[in-house]
Parts: sequence; C-alpha cells; structure tokens
Amino acid sequence: MNKSLSYKILEKNLIKGIVEPGNEVEIKVNQTLTQDSTGTMVYLQLESMNVSKIKTDFSVAYIDHNILQTGFENADDHEFIKSICEKYKIIYSKPGNGICHQINLERFGIPGNVLIGSDSHTPTGGGLGMIAIGTGGLDVAVAMATGKYTMKVPKILNIKLNGKLNKGVSAKDVILYILKILSVKGGVGYIVEYSGEGLKSLSLTDRATITNMGAELGATTSIFPSDDITKEFLIKQNRENDFSYFKADEFAKYDKTIEIDLSELEPMVAMPHSPDNVEKIKNIEKLKVDQVAIGSCTNSSYSDLMKVAKILKGKRVNENVSLVISPGSSNIMKIISDNGALGILIQSGARILEAGCGPCIGMGQAPRNNAISLRTFNRNFQGRCGTKSASVYLVSPETAAISAINGYLTSPLEIEIDLDIKEPRKYEVHNNYFIYPKENNSKKVYMGPNIKPFPLKGKLEDNLSGIVLLKTGDNITTDDIMPSNAKILPYRSNIPKLSGYAFGTIINDFNKRAIKNNGGFVVGGSNYGQGSSREHAALVPLYLGVKAVIAKSFARIHKNNLINVGIIPLVFKNIDDYELINENDEIFIENISEVLNDDILLKINDKEIILKFEGSKRDAEVLKLGGYLNYSIKELKGD
Repeated sequence: MNKSLSYKILEKNLIKGIVEPGNEVEIKVNQTLTQDSTGTMVYLQLESMNVSKIKTDFSVAYIDHNILQTGFENADDHEFIKSICEKYKIIYSKPGNGICHQINLERFGIPGNVLIGSDSHTPTGGGLGMIAIGTGGLDVAVAMATGKYTMKVPKILNIKLNGKLNKGVSAKDVILYILKILSVKGGVGYIVEYSGEGLKSLSLTDRATITNMGAELGATTSIFPSDDITKEFLIKQNRENDFSYFKADEFAKYDKTIEIDLSELEPMVAMPHSPDNVEKIKNIEKLKVDQVAIGSCTNSSYSDLMKVAKILKGKRVNENVSLVISPGSSNIMKIISDNGALGILIQSGARILEAGCGPCIGMGQAPRNNAISLRTFNRNFQGRCGTKSASVYLVSPETAAISAINGYLTSPLEIEIDLDIKEPRKYEVHNNYFIYPKENNSKKVYMGPNIKPFPLKGKLEDNLSGIVLLKTGDNITTDDIMPSNAKILPYRSNIPKLSGYAFGTIINDFNKRAIKNNGGFVVGGSNYGQGSSREHAALVPLYLGVKAVIAKSFARIHKNNLINVGIIPLVFKNIDDYELINENDEIFIENISEVLNDDILLKINDKEIILKFEGSKRDAEVLKLGGYLNYSIKELKGD
C-alpha cells in the first residue's frame, strides 16, 4: 500500500477521519504521561470534567521536575498529584524514580501505541516505534477523560540513514547535525520518520536520543521502526510480551526525503543560545569550560553513563570545572552502583545528583555569572540554566566527559578509549518507587494552599480592542513567555503568582502593563512559542487579559495551547505587515467570531491589516466557547 510507518500506526488507532495530510482526525490514546511541572494543572482540569474514571489503557504521573523541596510548595503539589492518582487509578512515580521519558521507555512504552504527554519531549517514545506526541496539559486531561486525541495529520519527512557512525561520534551528533541542516523550524508540520541501513547500528537509546531532540525541530513527533533492536531492548527490560514489529511499507511514499551518511558525521556542538546554532567541534577555538552537566531525558541512559565512566576512569575532573551527573532512572542508578561505575564517577570528582531532570529544567546547578556550561541536554535558551549571563553549549556525553577532564571543549576523536558498551543481559527491574492503583482507592483529594484555580475564559466577545502590550522578534520560546527556574518552578500551580514573571527574559513589567491596560495583545515574529509544551505560557497571558497573539507563525504546541485556553492565535496574511504594528498601538477587530475562518480585518492607526486564523472549524468552535475545557465539558454532557 506504500504507507509510511507513521500513517500505519495512526490508522491502527483511528476513530474518526481519513489519514491524509492536513485532515483532522480523532485517534485512540493508549497511554498518557504527565510530569509534576505541568501535572498539577492537568489534574485540576481533569477534576473539573467530573468523570468517574480515565479511559486510556493506562496513565502515569511522574515526579521528576520540581524535586528540590526548599519550601512546602513542591511537596504539596506532589501530594495533590498522588491523591489524584489514587482517585483515578493512575500509576504514580515517586520523586527519585527518574525522568518521565527515560522511565516510560524502560517500563511502559509499547510499539504501535499512541502516547501523548504534557511535556514536549514525549517523542522520546518514538525511538521505540510509538506515535508519541508532546501536547499541552489540557489535551492530556481530555485524553484521559475520553480516551481520544484530535489532531491535524502532519506530512511525513523521511530521514534515510546510511552507513555507520565512526568511533567517537554519537547519536547526539546525529540530531545536532539534523538541527543544523533543518533549523528549529524545519520539522514544523511534519512527523520525522527514520529509515535506512544505518538504523542497524543505532541502539534503542541512541534512537531515543534522536527522537527526543526531534522536538527542537518543531516536528509533531519522530519515529523509528520497531525491529529486532527494539525486541532486544524489551527482552532486556523483561517486557518481551509488549513487542510487535512495525515498519513502513517497502515503497512507502513520503512528502520529503533527506539522506544522511552516518560515516561522514563528526562530533558537533550547539552553541548559545539555540539548539540549531550547530558547528563541528573541530572548528571551535579552544573554549575554556566552567561547568559540565551530564543527564537529562536526552542523554542519561545506561550506555551514556557507562561511556562517561570509561572516559573518567582513573582520571580527575579539571580543578576549574564543576561536573554534575544525573542518571535517567533509579534502575540505571542502581545498576551503575552495583557494577562499580558509580564509584568511578565519584572518584573522578563528579557530583552525583538524584535521578531527575534537575539542571535541565533550571532546578538547581545554575552556573556562575558569565560561565561556559557544556550540557548533554536538549535546550540552551538564554537564562534556562538559571543564569542569564551564562553560555550553554549542547554536546554528547563523550564530549562532555573528556572536556570535564581537560577543562576546555574537546572532541572525543582525541581520546584512545574503547567506548563500546556491553549492555546487561537483563536490566534489573525494581518497582519500589512506583505506587500502582489499588482496588479500593481513596477518593479524597489533597489541595495545598499554593494550588490556585486555573483561569477560565468566557465565550468569545464579538469585538476585540486594546493596546499592543508587547512586540517580540522571531523564535520567542515558552521559556521567554513563562520563565522556568528554581525560584519560579514551585509556583507552577499558582497562576496569579506566576503572572508577575510573564515575559521575564524580555521585559520586567509585562504584568504591570497588562493590569494597567486591562489586557491587550501580543505581537510576535516567526515560530512564536517554540520549546517547552508548558501551557503556563498560555494560562498566564490569559490571566493577564491577553485577547489574541498576532505573529508571523506559531510553534505547534503553543498555538494549540493558546486555542485551548481561549486566546486567538492570528497570523499576518502579508508577513510584511508585521512592521506596521508597534507597542502601545491601539487595535480593533470587529465581529471576530463571525470571521474566524475568513479574512480578519484589524484596524490600527488609520490603517487596515488582514489577518488569518489558521485553525479548523473545530478550533474555531473551541475559541467561541472560551477554550477547550468548556468545549470538552459540553461534549461530555452531550450538549
């Protein structure tokens, strides 16, 4: 039938619609995941739908982001999520168990399944042959309540991998190279599907590294076929019964194909402050390093840490470098503890953190002012590390380890160490960090004083007017819209408190501007809202009265989040009209609900600008009702 792997899995789980590019379809959701940074809002929204039980095959709530407990706030959120899990029979992963994407890969991912998660790096599961999509929290809440997810069918970008990686070159270098040639906008509107003879040389966790950072391409998701390498991984995880083969048809048709010869790749580095600002390490002049951080959902697997241990064995971390390492899961932590690798890391002078997201999400380990930090993470947006003046470079674990020894950015090609890692015959599995649903679960929900109701919008007004509160440039991230660091993260369940930090990396008075003017509009450039899936970047503007965001183009998840909360995402019909709008300009849009699916006339300074709403009729109905929660409650009631 010449079908891609992605379309075959979508058709396997299809409820309504036709799987063709651009069509809106409804698919069955087999699994969901949440993490604690976004999870509190997800479960508040689930509660408001008044359902008696969830309708996914199973759902898992992970505590991995806000695990520094410097006050009661994070601990209260964790207790709230735990009580929700008891009520709705959701699996609960305790703090210290590890990072949601790494654990889900190990314990729960099933080839051919559909997984959606309230974290943008949910596509990690694509390394296992799943359709795994990062979404806003409300999409996850609705999926749990209904067992369904509505999406526009993406096009398919096939990346055909040939050859084999040379010694010292890793999967991280593969995805950095892809980001270099495609950019952070290159995957928008696509599922990235990998094929080719080169797949045979990539381990399951190599594949997961690549699909994980596919999120930085702006892609809906990324996927590898489920093959013998997938089977071997699941056997080692004592989950052979979860395995099935899934692959594209022999002559599958793709919308676009790129071929990459793995043997031609070299060690790469993403320079500040974007994951696509990529260069070969050999082209970077000797760069002194102050901090090295190894871990995150991108590079915290067993093989990653064992390679690091091999490089550090018998060596000492440079006296001018702080090296921090965070394993991806408690299982990995236990294995490297039992086999002696943990001792090697400690004797080298590395600092060992608990299994969790940690520095990647800005939860601790902020570098000093003006520091150079090498990280094996997926994002290096300015200020995300917790220090705005620091410069973060993204590298492979091998590059990170040798650089930590030398004190400057060093290519792994310069070391003579055998980095082939022999995987355990079986991964030891322990479940003591999980709380599984019981037959007679408690229905009592714990609510701490820091948990505030999420904002809700009423039905769409006929006419919109107000001033331009802020005008931004291109590639504004959700970290810019709603910053994330150890100071702010404890308030992720408190939208009023968070509102004081809105757009904090750009200006320091957005909150005051919005309150003074009773809300208004935000104008953005291209790829507005790239990065994290956090719906707080939509909920906080909603709370502050933002009525619409007008941009050259939007990142997929943030655009969906704006629609979900009831803020209208509008684009310029003529992109050059972006230049005609300035901060403090008065804007007026008439009869917006009637013209949502047509040309929208914006009046400003005696000028007229044509805008478009690039959404489906269903999206328009969601906006008219004031957001997806209102729409979903109406659907559940059968109104």
